[in-house]
Amino acid sequence: MGNTDVRVRGLAARAGGWSARHRWAAVGIWVLFVVLAMGLGSAAGRVDVDESDQLKGETHTAAKIIEDAGIEQPAGETVLIQSRDGALRATSGEFRSAVDDVIEAVGGTGKVTHVTSPYDTRTISRDGRTALVQFDMRGDAETAADRVEPVLDAVAGVQQGHDGLRIEEIGGASMNKQYKDAFGDDFRKAEYSAVPVALGILLIAFGALVAALLPVALAVTAIMATMGLMGIVSHVQPMSDTANSVMLLVGMAVGVDYCLFYLRREREERDAGRDAGAALRIAAATSGRAIIVSGVTVCVAMAGMLFTGLAEFEAMGLASLMVVAVAMVGSVTVLPALLSLLGERVEKGRIPFLGRRRRRGGGSESRFWTAVLRGVLARPLVSVVVAAGALLAVAAPALGMKTQQLTLDQEFGDSLPIVQTYDRLNEAFPGGSEPAQVVVGAKDIGAPEVQRALADFKQRAISSGASRGPVDIKVYPAQNVALVSVPLVGGSDMDRAVESLGTLRDEVRPATLGKVEGVQAPITGQVAGNHDFNDQLLGSVVPVFAFVVVFAFLLMLLSFRSLTVAITSIVLNLLSVGAAYGILVAVFQHGWGASLVGAEGVGAIVTWLPLFLFVILFGLSMDYHVFVVSRIREARLRGRGTRDAIQHGVVTTAGVVTSAAVIMVAVFAIFGTLSMQSMKQMGVGLAAAVLIDATVIRGVLLPAVMALLGERNWYLPKWLHRLPDLTHDEAPEQAAAPVPARGEGERLTV
Repeated sequence: MGNTDVRVRGLAARAGGWSARHRWAAVGIWVLFVVLAMGLGSAAGRVDVDESDQLKGETHTAAKIIEDAGIEQPAGETVLIQSRDGALRATSGEFRSAVDDVIEAVGGTGKVTHVTSPYDTRTISRDGRTALVQFDMRGDAETAADRVEPVLDAVAGVQQGHDGLRIEEIGGASMNKQYKDAFGDDFRKAEYSAVPVALGILLIAFGALVAALLPVALAVTAIMATMGLMGIVSHVQPMSDTANSVMLLVGMAVGVDYCLFYLRREREERDAGRDAGAALRIAAATSGRAIIVSGVTVCVAMAGMLFTGLAEFEAMGLASLMVVAVAMVGSVTVLPALLSLLGERVEKGRIPFLGRRRRRGGGSESRFWTAVLRGVLARPLVSVVVAAGALLAVAAPALGMKTQQLTLDQEFGDSLPIVQTYDRLNEAFPGGSEPAQVVVGAKDIGAPEVQRALADFKQRAISSGASRGPVDIKVYPAQNVALVSVPLVGGSDMDRAVESLGTLRDEVRPATLGKVEGVQAPITGQVAGNHDFNDQLLGSVVPVFAFVVVFAFLLMLLSFRSLTVAITSIVLNLLSVGAAYGILVAVFQHGWGASLVGAEGVGAIVTWLPLFLFVILFGLSMDYHVFVVSRIREARLRGRGTRDAIQHGVVTTAGVVTSAAVIMVAVFAIFGTLSMQSMKQMGVGLAAAVLIDATVIRGVLLPAVMALLGERNWYLPKWLHRLPDLTHDEAPEQAAAPVPARGEGERLTV
């Protein structure tokens, strides 16, 4: 191809060419899209995941019975009254006086209803040293945390008059308030600090303020547009706050990455002597295409969450998919327009020292990775054995992974006062803080056979050893529904509590309520919900893994027309995910180095994290893989030998991959500093995986494996030659001629 005939083909190149020629139109369309998405999303409002849709099975059935009956369950609160030294008993005068004071104080706030005395409900511990005053918050249960403060103050006031007793409040409303107070600012700081952290790293990478601002601006506008789209889409697929946080995390990561890939390639071509127009076209045809391949692969990975059947996962998957798609489209459309508009002004705001360092570098190749690659390519077999062996050793602890929904003390440790109240309550009343709830629906709840079955269930729940009581039955005659609260033996010991739940479901219920025709009796509650969530999540692992791996394989096969590249891509990505799992288990389950991240005593991995990490990491790691392999293939098609092409591809992409990885690791590590163990596990897992992926996988294993394979890297069986050709025409080695004026013929091929 001649120097004056720069052929571009493919969607990315065509989009970039159109945007560069219609700069203001492209920018205007993008701004209009963001504004419209935000405006329409705000007008539509966001529909959040309903409790009854969170899970399938018994938990879902129970929630639907309550919802269909129109029963509004208030937020229940409990005041624990306990002798500090064990000397005072519930029968003593001072203890009774404290109980009366609590009842009077909370009732006097006007915020509560149905206040009960432990002497009436028999909620007194076996040793007689602990008693519970129980009541309900008035109004909507979901907003009770906003109204509970006067009640907490009233209880604190009673405590001041009884030094020999602990008088502490616990319940859904009080716990939610403490969470918001303790961690609301924590989350906001994490989300807000992500932008300045990314900007600081980009300033170091580019050495110029304008160039550093472009990726952040693209990521932020993509996130803003997606927030609006989430409001619209939520009327079909409900969203959640968790989905919003994940969307912010993924949006910042991929938005910055995609822009970084594009911008660095355009800059590299200009440094090589090409004029601005030719550099932009080459960046569009190469990095633009890599962005589309990577973006589609990430979207496919995120779509895997839709196969879980879990409303929360479906919301996270759809939100992540949308922000990746928006960032991808923005990268190949508005970014070329902005670069065309800015021209040399993209170097404005140059940081003097960094600018001088870049000019002295004289090119885009990394000296460090050049040295590393020289050793790797000299002994590729040794490099594969050492690197793969090290990663397999790191991944080994994952074979003993234990997953569970974290209990309150596992999630927060001693960082919240209410955790100590929770532990004291569970010790005095095992299972009392998280009882199972049997939702009994019948044609006539007052029928004699139903009443006998309820009484029999209550008796057998205790005699079976599943509960030590008290079992409370609340009947709603008008709705023909009864709610049975059963404290489970095991309390905060989740394994024992699940055993107690199994006894209720498999033995007690069939022998009592199960014998009455027409009666539904699903068992729900915190323990049941966690157990059902675990079961449903485990059941979705195989289809999600299969979907993500198969579609990623097909995309790589079509994008590089190489069976070998497709297979090695999958294997290397699985290896990096396995290593991340191993680090998580070692730190959070076995406690190796846990003190370094503040994770002592957790002992398990939160249930949802392994599948979530697999989907996110498998998608994000494709960013680097596609980018690096594209440069290797490009160099090979220019006539370089295989090993020379590998070295050229790795060292010329090392700078951008390192910058992108540092940004991702820094953003994810912010979440690793949060106090909630589930968020800490997510942040550490993501940061560790990205670091491994950008260094060991892309810098050592990938080039070593490709060097061993040689020309077999590009093997495609003849029977697969009919596959669609999604590759792109590579940029010419020599400098391109000046860009033609707007309107001149630039040949496009499809």
